[in-house]
Amino acid sequence: MLESRSPYNSLVSQNNLSIYSLGENVVPMVVEQSGLGERAFDIYSRLLRERIIFLGTPIDDKVADSIVAQLLYLEAEDPEKDIQIYINSPGGSVYAGMAIYDTMQQIQPDVVTICYGIAASMGAFLLSGGTKGKRMALPSVRIMIHQPLGGAQGQAVDIEIQAREILYIKKKLNDLIAEHTGQPFDKVAADTERDFYMSAADAKEYGLIDQVIIRPELSDPKIPVTSL
Repeated sequence: MLESRSPYNSLVSQNNLSIYSLGENVVPMVVEQSGLGERAFDIYSRLLRERIIFLGTPIDDKVADSIVAQLLYLEAEDPEKDIQIYINSPGGSVYAGMAIYDTMQQIQPDVVTICYGIAASMGAFLLSGGTKGKRMALPSVRIMIHQPLGGAQGQAVDIEIQAREILYIKKKLNDLIAEHTGQPFDKVAADTERDFYMSAADAKEYGLIDQVIIRPELSDPKIPVTSL
């Protein structure tokens, strides 16, 4: 694999895999051969054709818009076929995360959520919001839930308004986590008072995920990936 550190856009091709660089962001390009010639896709667009979406950044409004648009597009393409979301996110905006969550719940296809790396805060919430029985994690991930963070300044009335909103969001998230995990609300509320970290196995026991993905014998590629 070739990597360009130039501050300018560049496209370097080697066989059927290319590297597109924009500053420090490096995005692989896949070149497909057909009777009409060559066609290049960035790797994420190519995977989108396989109904795979990546959430690998902090969650903000732009990220949410992109994820929601991809979910709606894939639903229009085939409302019966599963959509996979790979999550490696430290969390972010609650409102942006809720936009993704609500879309996941409203579309017709089942949404398979798969954690790799870390799913923290809203990342963990979205992981738990996948279709029941189809929420997964790789063995070495870390998953963390906690209460929403926020602050306020200004007149006393303004601070009171913001405090009420934070308490509302806190209860809303705890209600939904309790619903998706099967844990009692009081336990979820207590666990989210501070950062609550879990391994993949812990998250499965808690009910945030349903499966831990493993490959029993990595040396034998014929053995399929299974889950615990």
